[in-house]
Amino acid sequence: MSDTQSESTPLFHLAYVSSEKQTFSQADLIELLQEARTINAKRDITGLLLYKQDAFFQILEGSEEAVMKTFRSIEADDRHHQVEVLMREPCSAREYSDWRMGFANLDGVDLSLLQGYSDFLSSPESPRAFLTELSRSERLAMLFRQLQ
Repeated sequence: MSDTQSESTPLFHLAYVSSEKQTFSQADLIELLQEARTINAKRDITGLLLYKQDAFFQILEGSEEAVMKTFRSIEADDRHHQVEVLMREPCSAREYSDWRMGFANLDGVDLSLLQGYSDFLSSPESPRAFLTELSRSERLAMLFRQLQ
């Protein structure tokens, strides 16, 4: 049985936030992203990965089987901890169909320069709390597209 999704398989998406256990350099982030894109291409998963200081936010979308298989390996990865699922549900269409794993490092980005800037992006809360508040994928898609 192949890891890729057939046309008739229902779509599913999952979003989570986690905290790093080690400090990620730019090179570490690029390596992580390349790893994710390779696995996601094999499993027909698309999505988005955001990083801010010591926290990650990720959305995975594809077949439920492929998404859950990928998420289980993410949960077991010892580079991060405090994995908290924010959303786990069926979806009618891919929101990130062109991205094997879209990525944005939000460190050092002047978010006030983004079109549609809102104070919720300037929260003095921890990076993890900031990313948790970004749980609706529609806002994330808009933010990510504007960072490109």
